[in-house]
Amino acid sequence: QVRLVESGGGLVQAGGSLRLSCAASGSFSGINAMGWYRQAPEKQRELVATITSIGNTNYADSVKGRFTISRDNAKNTVYLQMNSLKPEDTAVYYCNAGVRRWGTVADAWGQGTLVTVSS
Repeated sequence: QVRLVESGGGLVQAGGSLRLSCAASGSFSGINAMGWYRQAPEKQRELVATITSIGNTNYADSVKGRFTISRDNAKNTVYLQMNSLKPEDTAVYYCNAGVRRWGTVADAWGQGTLVTVSS
């Protein structure tokens, strides 16, 4: 079983910063890409940022220049540093990881952490 646990969400004023963390635990041989997605009320889940196992990153246009994704492979942890937050960044943020187990890659998701940005 693989478990992803997010932390770091909360309430912040517009212009502020938050740092999300997501740690993977359980039985697996390694992790491919990791990423963050978000879902605002009554909207579909959307990609925020991804990072490969060697550190190549990809960002949604809406967060480029404000958010930074990083990972610590030794700790099986991915981070999302969010700066210059806007009210439209309010959403539940989900961690995702491509976890290698038994010769296959399984898609794992965290339970989500709520980020609320007040104007």
